[in-house]
This record gives sequence, structure tokens and C-alpha cells, in this order.
Amino acid sequence: MHLLIPAAGMGRRMGSDRNKLLLTLWDKPLLAWTLEVAEASACIDWIGIMGQPVDFPDFQEILAQVNLTKPVELIQGGETRQQSVYNGLQALPPDAERVLIHDGARCLATPQLFERCGVALQTCSGLIAAIPVKDTIKVVDEKGLILDTPDRQQLWAAQTPQGFEVKLLKECHEQGRQQGWEVTDDAALFEKCGLSVYIVIGEETNLKVTTPVDLSVAEFILKSRQSMISNPV
Repeated sequence: MHLLIPAAGMGRRMGSDRNKLLLTLWDKPLLAWTLEVAEASACIDWIGIMGQPVDFPDFQEILAQVNLTKPVELIQGGETRQQSVYNGLQALPPDAERVLIHDGARCLATPQLFERCGVALQTCSGLIAAIPVKDTIKVVDEKGLILDTPDRQQLWAAQTPQGFEVKLLKECHEQGRQQGWEVTDDAALFEKCGLSVYIVIGEETNLKVTTPVDLSVAEFILKSRQSMISNPV
């Protein structure tokens, strides 16, 4: 299984002027945590990281520290996540049939989640990790007026990894470029092309580190995990 990690964004919502994946969590860059999960996932054979060339020296240093045994390729990213994934797809090895795409900022995903997605992708052409929405969701217009309250039993919060057949996803990206579609994840391209996307149960702790509050929550999760390891029931 091939893995693509979008890692080309900046940390503006984090209040940082640098790539947020270079920020540290427990004295380790966020990207290092993500790569360690990929290394521990038996289903992953190859890793591509889409980033900006200015960050490549830092990425190389992280790779040296993590000491991965799996082949890794640094790929120039784009101005958007969609463009970065497109570039990553073009850089996949010719024999790549299925790919998992995982946001570098979701650094607390577990190897078990990767495994579940990898297994499920053998029997479908598109999937995403997701969890049921717990809160009541409101649809609101630009003036702050509530327009609708959808049934939350049908609402799921999308996470990553997301997995796809490479050939189909490449076709969807090409159609998206031709039609001028702008989407926030690859599943949306699949949907726009009339292709089915299935749910794999995600993880409550698989948060995307976007703000300083997220970083604090991530630290709490790591402490909780460490406590469980040190003090098993």
C-alpha cells in the first residue's frame, strides 16, 4: 500500500509563520509522529510527502531522526491541498494500485486505523475514516440565521486516512482540474464523479492539529496513552 502525506501548508491558524508540521509535540515535530505511525503500519510499503522545497531540509532532518525503513520520496506540493495531492499522485510508482492519503497534521492516528483502512480498501474503490457527529449541527446563512437542523444520525465527521484506487482517483483529479472544482478532500472529488465512498470507523483521538488548543489536546492524549502503557488495567 502506498501512502501520500500532504504537508505543504502553513500554520496561520496556529499563529505560526512556518509549516505547522515542524512545530513540536513532546519535543518531537508533528511530522515525526505521523511518520512513526506510517512506519509501524504493516500495510504501508512506500511514503510520499508533499511539501514546499523550502521545508525539505527540515523534512530530511526529521526523516533521519525517525530512521524509517520504508522508502520515502519528497514531492513538491501545490498552493492547495488538492493541488498537492494531484502532484503526489503523479509521483507514485508505476505499480501503485491503491493509495492512502493522510493529513500530516493528524499525528495521533494509530497503526490500527491505517490497517483497518488498508484492509477495507481491498474490497472497495474509495473510503474515508470518519466518526459519527455528536453535536447538533446547524445550517446557517451569511447573516447568522439558522436555515436547517439536519439529522445528526446521518452526519459523520471526516478524517484521514482516505483511500482510493489510484487509477480512479487520478481520473477524478483530472476531471476536477478541467471543471475547475475546488474541494477540501479527495472523497469530494470521488463523489462529484459519481463514485462511491465508504466509511471506515475512525478514532476520537485522531484530531487534526490546527490551533494552539489542538496542540494542548494532543499533549493530553499522549499523556493519557503513556499512562495506560505504564499502568495497564
